Parts: sequence; structure tokens; C-alpha cells
Amino acid sequence: MPQHGAIVHQTHLGMPEHDRFDVRHLPMQQQILAWRERVGHVIDVLPAQKQLEQPFNALIDRYKLGDWTLTDCYSDPLSLSRSIARISTDNKRDYVFQVFIQGGIALAATRPQKKRTPYSASVIVLDLNQPLRMQRSACRVLSLFAPRAWVDAQCSEAESLHGRTLDPSHPLAGVLIEQLMALSQEIPTLPTTEARMALQGSAQLLLCAFTKQAKLSGNARAAARSVMLSKARRYIQTNLYNDDLSPERLLQDLQLPRATLYRLFEHEGGLAAYILRCRLREAAEQLIKQPHVPVLDIAYDLGFGSASDFTRAFRRVHEMAPSDLRAATLPRL
Repeated sequence: MPQHGAIVHQTHLGMPEHDRFDVRHLPMQQQILAWRERVGHVIDVLPAQKQLEQPFNALIDRYKLGDWTLTDCYSDPLSLSRSIARISTDNKRDYVFQVFIQGGIALAATRPQKKRTPYSASVIVLDLNQPLRMQRSACRVLSLFAPRAWVDAQCSEAESLHGRTLDPSHPLAGVLIEQLMALSQEIPTLPTTEARMALQGSAQLLLCAFTKQAKLSGNARAAARSVMLSKARRYIQTNLYNDDLSPERLLQDLQLPRATLYRLFEHEGGLAAYILRCRLREAAEQLIKQPHVPVLDIAYDLGFGSASDFTRAFRRVHEMAPSDLRAATLPRL
């Protein structure tokens, strides 16, 4: 545990639960390791060797109201990861809206995407049920953790928003940043009921901005696209173990317009890439759930033609070999 004095609890009756963590009170050699332990319940910190040998500054204020949380964090540059192995062994499934007041983030490509300038994101949405890897510059970031059940009730396709950034020119972008900054200053003194309403209202605005940008809401055409996307995703999940699952077979069976469907999956790297990732996610889950089933049997069942094809694709998406994932999640004797 970090040394006494690193965490200061400031909880008042009728107010949001508040705690602060500041590594500047710790010896230099403990600072980034203490930070890794502090945030490790949500995400893994991957410190570079030089960071272990120099001062590391980080501070976080956390305001918790039941299953809603707002954090106000400053940290020096960091590499962060949430792997499929990590997801399989914890119960963190919130959506997180992050607003960068200073600095920014560069997401590693868990899916093909257009090249963008590192640290360009000012507002981003993440799904803790999906893998991610990011590089953050020195930054101040406000993070709003919204319960999965609440978000899914607002938007049935919320998981497709994972990794999306809000266009800085979006009319709500500036408003959202100002609102979250004001809320971070006001929340320590707000009664619990008002604080919860403010968090939900902010999440509603953020979700609205992202769904409109992704064209998943707003009018009859957007509703039709949302239904089409849901239909395609359900079909893929139902047919993961069918050898002939492919974009062409999906289009043939569902009789959906090709151009529209392909546009809906652009953010996923394309329809074929999405099918492949779904199969690899299912493979990862089966590797963990069925530790005695040979890796090759799982690969063949999910339509992979050879061990080398499966291992290469698995490593590209999950950044480890199938056998390494299984070993990492087996109980330690």
C-alpha cells in the first residue's frame, strides 16, 4: 500500500464521496509504482524504464455517487492498457467519457483507422468491456464513469462508439468541456441528489453528441441505420461458428443495402475486420473458459484454417499469443 498521507479522504454527510491521491508525498522511486497501484483497479499502467528512475507527478480527485464516478486527474506522460486478459478477470464494464483540459491522448490502433496527430483528442468515449491501449501526454483529464446499464438504455449501439473522438468543431464540444470543468469545481459542495443529476445530465449530453456524430440518432434515417446495425451485429454474433460467415453472406441473408452497411462499419475498420475481431474476442473467451480444450480446436471451430493464421491474427489484435493469454489467466498454484 502507498505510504500514509498519499490518500486524503474528504467525505461529508450528504455530499459525494471524495478521495484524493497525490504521489508527490512519496519517495521518488515509489511514485509511478504507487500510481500504477492506485489506478490498477481500472487500467494497467505500463511504465517505461526511465520513468522508474525519475520523479513522476500525478494527482487525482475522485467523486463517487453509487455507480457514478467523476475523476479530475493530472499526470505526467503515461502508457496505459486494458487487455482482453485483463477484461476477462475483472468486472469493470462502465463507459468512460474523457475530457482533456490540457494535453491529450493517442489510441493505439486496435482496429484500422485513419492516421491522426498524436494527442489530438479533447473528448473521447471508451468502453471498458473492450480492449484499449493508449499513450497520454502530460495532461489534465476529467473522466466521467457512467454505468453500462444506463448507457445501453440510452443507446443500444453504444459499444460501437468505443474509441471515438468528438470533432472539435462539433457545436457541443466547447459546451461539454466548459460544463465538465464547472462540474468538477462545484461537485465537492453539491448535495448527493443534485450531483447525481448533474453527472447524468453531462453523460446525456456527451452521449447525444457522440451518437449524432456517428449518425445513430436524431431522425427516421438515423433510427433505420441503428436498426440495421443492430441486425447485422446480432447476425454476426449468432453465426460466429459458421464457416461461411462473411460480409457477402451477411448481405445475402439479411438483404441489407451494401453501401449503407459498409459505412456503418467504417469506424470498425470495415465489416470483414469487425467479423474477425468478434471471432478473436470469442476465441479469447473460450481460451479462458475452457482451459483444457486445445487452442487449435478453438481456432478451427471459429473458422480459422490454420494455427499460424489464428496465432498471427490473435497476436495482432490482442498483442499476445493465444497460449500466453491462457497462461496469464490460469489460477496461480
